[in-house]
Order: sequence, then C-alpha cells, then structure tokens
Amino acid sequence: MTSPQTRSEHDLLGDIDVPADAYYGAHTARALLNFPITGVPIAIHTHLVNALAAVKQAAASANRQLGLLDDERSAAIVAACERIRGGGLHEWFVVDTIAGGAGTSTNMNANEVIANAALEHLGRPKGDYASLHPLDHVNLGQSTNDVYPTAIKIALITQLAELADALTELRGTFAAKSDEFAGILKMGRTQLQDAVPMTLGQEFGAFATTLGEDIVRLQEATRLLHELNIGGTAIGTALNAHPGYRRQVIERLREVTGIHELVGATDLIEATADVGVFVQLSGVLKRIAVKLSKTCNDLRLLSSGPRAGLAEIHLPAVQAGSSIMPGKVNPVIPEVVNQIAYEVIGHDVTITLAAEGGQLQLNAFEPIIARSLVESIAHLTRGARVLGERCVAGITANSDRLERMVAESIGVVTALSPTIGYAAATSVAAEALESGRGVVEIVRERALLDEATLASLLSPEYLTGHPPHALTPQPDGAGGDGSSESR
Repeated sequence: MTSPQTRSEHDLLGDIDVPADAYYGAHTARALLNFPITGVPIAIHTHLVNALAAVKQAAASANRQLGLLDDERSAAIVAACERIRGGGLHEWFVVDTIAGGAGTSTNMNANEVIANAALEHLGRPKGDYASLHPLDHVNLGQSTNDVYPTAIKIALITQLAELADALTELRGTFAAKSDEFAGILKMGRTQLQDAVPMTLGQEFGAFATTLGEDIVRLQEATRLLHELNIGGTAIGTALNAHPGYRRQVIERLREVTGIHELVGATDLIEATADVGVFVQLSGVLKRIAVKLSKTCNDLRLLSSGPRAGLAEIHLPAVQAGSSIMPGKVNPVIPEVVNQIAYEVIGHDVTITLAAEGGQLQLNAFEPIIARSLVESIAHLTRGARVLGERCVAGITANSDRLERMVAESIGVVTALSPTIGYAAATSVAAEALESGRGVVEIVRERALLDEATLASLLSPEYLTGHPPHALTPQPDGAGGDGSSESR
C-alpha cells in the first residue's frame, strides 16, 4: 500500500509500490524481485550506463528532428541523458548484471531513470508519466533488441580504447627494459633445458613484440563493433520506427559519442540475431590473456629463487610473502595477472555457449555476454597497468649469475657445430656433461679450433644472431640473407 515513503506505479502485471525517491519505476522494481543473482548492479559498469544514456539521447534528438517528439520533452530527455553521462544518477541503475529477458530489464531501467530525471528537469514529480513516459517518449522508435546491443558495442569501443592504451604502455615498459638489458648475455631455453645463448634484452624485446601484435588484433576486433542494428526495433524489420529514424539516430550517435565510424548494418534482421562480433572479440581477449599469462609465467620462472631457482632477474619486492617464512617475497603481481587470464579464458567459454544458445531472431543471453566482456576488458586493463607499473618497470638483472651460467653451459657447443661438425660437437658436449668441465676447455684441449676462430664463434654478436660476415652460414644455392628457420 502506498505510503509517504513509496509511490504506486502500474505495469502489465498491475500495481506495484516503488520508493518515493527512486528514479526507477515499476519494471525495474519487478526486476529487482526477479533477479537477485549476483548482487552486482549494472551501475558498476559505468561505460554501459553511459552508452545507454548516449543511445537514448541520440534517439530523442532524432525523434525531435523527425517531428515525432516535441521540443520540450526532447530537451528534457537530452538533459537527463547528459546528466547520466556526466556521472550522475548511476546509483539508480540497479538491475542485476545477470538477468533474464535479453536485456529488457536493463533497457527498462534506463527508460525509467531517464524519464524521471527528465520529469524533474520539467519541474514535474517522479512517476508523472502522463507528462513524459518511459516507453512512449524515452523509448520512442526503439526496442530493447536494438538499443541494448548498440549500447553494448558503444561501451565496448570506449573500454577497448582504454585497454589498448594500457597494453601500449606495458609494451613500452618491456621495450625500455629490452634496451636496458641489450648487452647482457644469458642462456636461452627450450623445454626448460639449456638451448643457445641470447641476450636478456632480446628476451624482453620479444615480450614487447608479442604485446604489439596483440594491440593490432585488438584494433581489428574493435572495428567490427562499429556496425549497429539500431533502428531495427524488435527483430530487424524496423516496425514502429519512422523511415528516417535509422539514419538520423546513427548521425546523432556519432555526434553524442564522438565515434564517427558508427554505421548501420546492411541486414538488420541478421544483425539483430547475430552475436558473432562478441565471439570474435572474446577470442581476441582470450589470446591477449593467454599470451600475457605466458609472459608472467616466464617472469616467475626467471625470478625464481632467490638462491635455489633460476634467479636470472629480480622482481621488485612489493609486499611480504609469507606469514610463517621470514624474508620470503613472492611474485604476486605476475600471479594476479595469471588469475585475470584464467578468468578471461572462462568468460570466453561462457560467451561461446551463450552465443551458440541463441534462437531464431534474437539471442536472449546478451546480458551474460555483456557482463563477461566488460569484466574481461576491465580486468585486463587494470592488470596490464599493474604489471607494468608495479613489476616490469622495477625488474633488474642478475648479471653475474647470467654470465656464469653462459660460461658453464653446454649449449654454447651448438655455435661450434657447423665448424667442427655435429659428431665432434656431440662428443665435446657429452664429455663436458660427464666431467663437469667447460666446453671451451675441452675444445682447446682437443685442438679443434684455433683461438681466433673460437673467439669469433663465441662472441656475443655471433651467439645472439649477429655473426661476422665470414662466419655466416650460406646454404648451397641460397639467396638473400641465407636465413633458415629451425627449431
């Protein structure tokens, strides 16, 4: 029963009381009863809330331009949307991030908050829908089925720009370390066994390169998000939308969001039913997560120790590592990024199943797709920034240990093999392994190479891929740089 603390609103199912001061209304109130799932409201996803407001603002302007909405109501709706996009009223976007209805409750929540904020702008009380209605005016010419995916795409475009910036910063941090470590020789490893020498700078340069590749893939995936089904209404047939609405609303969206590449889909029915772009984006996010996690695994291995592990690099100490082992410091920053990666991989599975579960003209599971994507992007963005600022920027090299490991390694015999022959190199390696003596000592003892040739073959330039011209192997009949790929 209505009291001074509540007001009564009416919907398809009848009357329902909502808090008197609430900017939401009946549809949102029922969603709160129906979907107490995660306890996390859509308000947490500020990019999505702002994108919903941008769509509603563009729609109001388009409908005014087409003569479907009077100037007073249009101006009030635009003012309410700008208030939301400026950070206001987000706390009233209360629908759970996981809800049934293909996003309908989220769209209704937006309609009601915007309507009541617009009524306030007009000097009217909340719930006075005869003056300005959530559906007749705020939702004019729209359906959840074109508003919701359009808002998701706009939110993702904005978020992805932030992720690209974070990855670019991290790439720069790795590249700076590559320059810093350029002259430090170390042993490379394959299958956790000694392979051949490289520089620590080359290793960190590879981390930077892989991030650069991922940034390009992310940019490609982002471009696919610019195609919108707005104007298609319920199933893509544009029922209840003015013939000129689609063109007008996209033009207004470009103005409101500043995203000038937005275009309308060529087949609105297909675009309304299809969520392939979200699957594609999720795959790219998974790729980034997997490769970033692998990089963190490498950092943890390279810093393992400090006495009984590889101990080739030192990660900055950021907190005590144990409640029982005094002095222990753990690689907590790479570890948290690993966990973000596992989450993103799990989200990708969720998105895959949700996309496959779509039926006929609509996918009802876009809320879980949206939630999974925005969380993946947000967490990857924060993880990349933390990794760069709290870990990579402070990494130092254990130069003495690296030099000693190269000197003691059997792997350097690989550099001698083309000159002394594979059989002789194998024999040297076997003796070195059995006796514990160095490769160079045995080669000298057997007089397999003169000192000048030995020095050239074991020079840092030759060992790390920059051999003197005279020693560069040239395959028979090979042209160009004579390079070949091997494993």
